[in-house]
Amino acid sequence: MAKAAKLAYRPVGLISGMLGGLAAGMVFKQVWKKISDEDEKPDPLAGSYGWREILLAAAIQGMIYAVVKATIDRAGAKGFQRITGEWPGS
Repeated sequence: MAKAAKLAYRPVGLISGMLGGLAAGMVFKQVWKKISDEDEKPDPLAGSYGWREILLAAAIQGMIYAVVKATIDRAGAKGFQRITGEWPGS
């Protein structure tokens, strides 16, 4: 049954992953606006930003994405388990 649960969960995981990416992007945009008073993150190819701003923005964006993704993945797996009685992971 574990193999069937993995297959059944696949569409749920794909959709939740896309929604998680969108949510993480929105969260990062708001956090970056508070930190920097700018609407957009610095573009690594823009010469007007220094290394510090570029790397700080990338680190914050990566952290937010990882936390949001892990939260959504875990919540999706728990919900799937509640509905089906099977854990979708390995």
